[in-house]
Amino acid sequence: MSNSAPADISPDAAHLDEVAAGVFGYVQPDGTWWINNCGVITGPDRTVLIDTCGTERRTRHLLETVQARTGTRVSTLINTQHHGDHTHGNYLVDEAVIVGHELCRELIVGHGITKYEGIFDVEDWGDLRARPPDLTFRDALTLHIGDLRAEVYYAGTAAHTTNDIVVWLPEQSVLFSGDLVFNGGTPFAIMGSIAGSRTAMEFLRGFGAATIIPGHGNICGPEHIDQVDGYFDFIQQTATAAHSAGLTPLQAAREADLGVFGELSDSERLVANLHRAYAEIDGLPPGGELDIRPAIADMIAWNDGQPIRCFV
Repeated sequence: MSNSAPADISPDAAHLDEVAAGVFGYVQPDGTWWINNCGVITGPDRTVLIDTCGTERRTRHLLETVQARTGTRVSTLINTQHHGDHTHGNYLVDEAVIVGHELCRELIVGHGITKYEGIFDVEDWGDLRARPPDLTFRDALTLHIGDLRAEVYYAGTAAHTTNDIVVWLPEQSVLFSGDLVFNGGTPFAIMGSIAGSRTAMEFLRGFGAATIIPGHGNICGPEHIDQVDGYFDFIQQTATAAHSAGLTPLQAAREADLGVFGELSDSERLVANLHRAYAEIDGLPPGGELDIRPAIADMIAWNDGQPIRCFV
């Protein structure tokens, strides 16, 4: 049940795709564990970067690519949430002001660099140093990059995490969704909420975006919101039936028919999502504290006792 590496998953395989004038998605194949996307918005004399990468070498490649394309300094970095695949490289953007949700800062300050040793099969993280957001907000803020308006919003609920934010460019109809949207990968909400993720899909639909730069996977359109929502609906239905039958999340996962969702990468996330769904059935509110160690152990069991594969 482990992933198979694609032909090229090195940093060199990443590509900077222009989706509107001066607006880019930095897409890293193959979009599985720890291999995320970033965003770039350019102005006359400065650049806004959305997220960094999980390792030193991937973040350095990102910054070299952005510099070569834009020729301007990164003045502002926006973190769409606190997870290390989006924030480990923050310290390398040393001249930028980092913007994030107040909970994003709180979690990075509290936990520092997270590598989850023994869980993921990673050989080279590089030299990593925690750097939290400098400028935080609770609900929304607006950035002006030259004549371009970028609106930054908190999702309003725990979903993928407790601190998911999006960046919306209304004139370009481009939405940087962070990990609220996965394209080609299994959605993941062990640190957020299954019910909240479904609420967040309604939030995303409200923008009416023509183009979405997801947190992982290729740039897509709004139809992927329905795909993510459909997956979480499947999780809720599976959890409700299995919980009533007295099955554990791992037993429920092993009995579940993934159907079309079996085509998604990182299918072991099913088990962790069921752990969160069970907790919500038992009354845990969205984003409520949950011991994720049993869920991680069950994901490894789902992978026949092997560490979760990733290709960073």
